[in-house]
Amino acid sequence: MPPRPGAGSTPAASTEAAPSAWQPFRGAAFSVMWTATVVSNIGTWMYTAASGWLMTSLAPDPLIVSLVQVATTLPMVVLALPAGALADIVDRRRLLIAMEIITTAVAAVFAVFVWLELVTPATLLLFTFLVSAGGVLTMPAWQAVVPQLVPRRDLAAAVTANSVGFNLSRAVGPALGGAVIAGFGIAAPFWLNAVSNLAVVGALLWWRAPRRSDSRLPAERIRNAVVAGVRYGRHNSHLRATIMRAVGFYLFSAAYWALLPLVARRQIAGGPALYGILLGAIGAGAVAGAFFLPWLKARLGPDRTVSAATLGTALAMALFGIAHDAATGLAASLIAGASWIAALASLNVSAQVALPEWVRGRGLAFYLTVAFGAMTLGSVLWGKVAGMIGLPLAHFAAAAGALGVIALTRRWKLQTGAGVDLTPSLHWPAPITSREIEHDRGPVLVTVEYRISPADRDAFLAALGKLARERRRDGAYAWGLFEDAAEDGRFVETFFVRSWLEHLRQHERVTNADRVLQDAVARLAAEPKVSHLVAVEPGHAR
Repeated sequence: MPPRPGAGSTPAASTEAAPSAWQPFRGAAFSVMWTATVVSNIGTWMYTAASGWLMTSLAPDPLIVSLVQVATTLPMVVLALPAGALADIVDRRRLLIAMEIITTAVAAVFAVFVWLELVTPATLLLFTFLVSAGGVLTMPAWQAVVPQLVPRRDLAAAVTANSVGFNLSRAVGPALGGAVIAGFGIAAPFWLNAVSNLAVVGALLWWRAPRRSDSRLPAERIRNAVVAGVRYGRHNSHLRATIMRAVGFYLFSAAYWALLPLVARRQIAGGPALYGILLGAIGAGAVAGAFFLPWLKARLGPDRTVSAATLGTALAMALFGIAHDAATGLAASLIAGASWIAALASLNVSAQVALPEWVRGRGLAFYLTVAFGAMTLGSVLWGKVAGMIGLPLAHFAAAAGALGVIALTRRWKLQTGAGVDLTPSLHWPAPITSREIEHDRGPVLVTVEYRISPADRDAFLAALGKLARERRRDGAYAWGLFEDAAEDGRFVETFFVRSWLEHLRQHERVTNADRVLQDAVARLAAEPKVSHLVAVEPGHAR
């Protein structure tokens, strides 16, 4: 299953402009994969629309209905980080094939349950969680293979084409799902979802991925890879700022996603066809918004674009609150879709440009875990609020909260990592050792001795403060800086790394931007002296 809503399929930003929007389709690999993912995503959106509508029949309580959205987004919170680690350390094509086959089988089993009328609210939530989990486990891998489908010069155009294709499926799928339910019964969309996913399986079996340039070091273990991704996300200021803006947006925009089935059924008193049309209108609004987004960002910049999108989302939720006819609901959906894509694209690009290649899958997974955690929490929150004060007031409260978020999150700036060179510098020399050291030996204490002019003390400390963040991002812990009490201008930097292998990985992770920081320190210090001390147990024989 290709990426779910909000997955952010934007690959690394490129400074090269695509010569034509149609250029990526000249390659067979991109054309086949694009077509297959559009077909599969249409099936996914049919499934999404049918699930929400089915729950309104099984248990119309607002909290229970909102749990469908929770079951859709919760796997992102639980599984995104392991999925990001997998995408960085295993063969991505094989991972995608295996997971897409499993997801197809799960979707087919659920279609049987619906067909035999064996579905309960708990069963629906369970299978929604499982299908969504399959999508989450493949999401980082899908993001990572896009640059392998097109030349670098066509990357920007490929991103745009993928965005249009995804939102096109979101416009077509729900409306088609509503029509299929009305014409063939509630089980039909679930069968069609399972069948549509076979398009992606076939495309992946046909495609042959180019060979990746592998590290000389052994592949990371899944647990260590997850820890490295979380550590990098915590100490990356560009990514943290993006996450703060995303949390504010997702927490309140979750309201209309979670409550839309009840708006269609209770407020507007429509059927499944109307619900599908409203979901499709969100997709259509997103497609239209995608074409206007470059113009909007050129005039407003990423920060004000997200603020404008949040304002549009608040307007959409206010309209959902007063919607008692199809026209008002349709207008709200179109505004919501255009606002959604404007915020989503800006936030995803901001996350992408903050990450180097070695941790891209895990860094994006860290971002999505927190962002969709906010959306999951918001779905539960607004479902509960709607049950207490009603649908209209819940939408009005969410709209007011979204307006407040614009002011509260203004201090965090987006895409500040766009001008940072994150390509590997590979300038660290190999550690000098008197004997071979086992990879699992550790922890490792690295010390760097500096001697500076006392007049440069303040500038030196400021430069070391910036360098400390780089050390922690790339694998260090317990970082410290010590000043000699007996000799002015002598400082010793220390940091620990879990193992000798992890320290060797640090050598591969240093970027050109990090090198600039290190050069700034080196200009103030005469020939820093580096030592590597490996832990040993007393009495331990070599």
